[in-house]
Amino acid sequence: MHALKEFGQKTFSSLSIRNYRLYFFGQGISQCGTWMQVVATGWLVLQLTGSGTVLGSVLALMFLPLLFGAPWGGLLVDRLDKRRILFWTQSSLGILSLLLSIFVFTGTIQIWMVYIFALSTGIVKVFDNPARQTFISEMVGNDQIKNAVSLNSTMVNLARAIGPTIGGVLIAGVGIAFCFLIDALSFVAVLWTLYLIRGADLYRSAGVSKERPRLSDGFRYVRSEPLISTTLIMMAVIGIFAYEFSVSLPILAQQTFHGDATVYAILTSSFGAGCALGGIFAAGRHRISSRQLVFFALMFGLALLAAAISPTLPIVVAALAVAGFFSLNMTSVANTTIQLESRPDMRGRVMALWNMAIFGSTPIGGPLIGYIGEHFGARWGLAIGGIATVLAAALAAHTLSKRGAFETVPADVEMEVEEAGTTPKF
Repeated sequence: MHALKEFGQKTFSSLSIRNYRLYFFGQGISQCGTWMQVVATGWLVLQLTGSGTVLGSVLALMFLPLLFGAPWGGLLVDRLDKRRILFWTQSSLGILSLLLSIFVFTGTIQIWMVYIFALSTGIVKVFDNPARQTFISEMVGNDQIKNAVSLNSTMVNLARAIGPTIGGVLIAGVGIAFCFLIDALSFVAVLWTLYLIRGADLYRSAGVSKERPRLSDGFRYVRSEPLISTTLIMMAVIGIFAYEFSVSLPILAQQTFHGDATVYAILTSSFGAGCALGGIFAAGRHRISSRQLVFFALMFGLALLAAAISPTLPIVVAALAVAGFFSLNMTSVANTTIQLESRPDMRGRVMALWNMAIFGSTPIGGPLIGYIGEHFGARWGLAIGGIATVLAAALAAHTLSKRGAFETVPADVEMEVEEAGTTPKF
């Protein structure tokens, strides 16, 4: 009993912080809505066009602003108050989902409207993504950031399991429009928790100062840090070829298994469930290393290859759950490594490049995987991702070993934070 209590305290330690606890549960509600919207958008595009290539291009348009605008978003996040940015971005995303639900409800939806929705969402996320990720460190401080990042990833991926399941049921029962409407309403939870957060309890970043940060400084800083630059390059390759599930999984559900939105929801939920289990495992670890990063990336790639060659739907579901487990641990270690290794005044720009690597790569990978899935078979979409991930892990291992960067990343960096000028406000 004592061991179980100790495990719970260790695994969920960052939730003892009031601001983060509020943010965590508000985001949890919103993320369920977001994943319902992801399933609904993919299925809507396939209903309107029947084309995997068009689906890939819609997702490419959604992430195109991140490819070109992410550094500017990070620059703004380093300069302005992150909580205020989130008020505006989360409100904007809710309004966009509400408008799309109205068009679907009224039967006036056309594919060009979906393109506009995708592009507008991408523009907002240029600022929203780095603000959300760096705001975590302001709520918990650096001594709890590893646990908070892991729990946040667990929450997102638990929502990835719950949201698509609900979305699939709603699409089959009452229609796609309700997914967009519920997503719009879910942002109310985030806005309410942001309002309740106490500003006096935040650990203010050194980036919010009178000195104007420069975009070029962020690129020079990343190049000077081999662990950060190698991690970003590896995640960019994985982002282009492997993290195109919003393209590969609906094609797999429709073409390979001749299923409907429910089958797509099952595939997405199985990956999310694996991520959720991986997140609980990750949250209990308080020491990370680049060796772990390479190992988890390798296992994630192998699991994707297993899913690609699995003959039946239940085996694919199981393989995707395993892939989710290793994917979560890979991204948790990578995200935490980058945040802990980054100077506080550079963290917004570095995390913007993180988003550029994972999400901004979709304009390249989305249409590519969509084309491969449509013309060569859905399984090849997963297989290409698995092969690319294994190769990226091998390249990262070689680079880090050559540069002597195979090391444990310290979980406690208060001394570095003090030297960089960050002080908590209580």
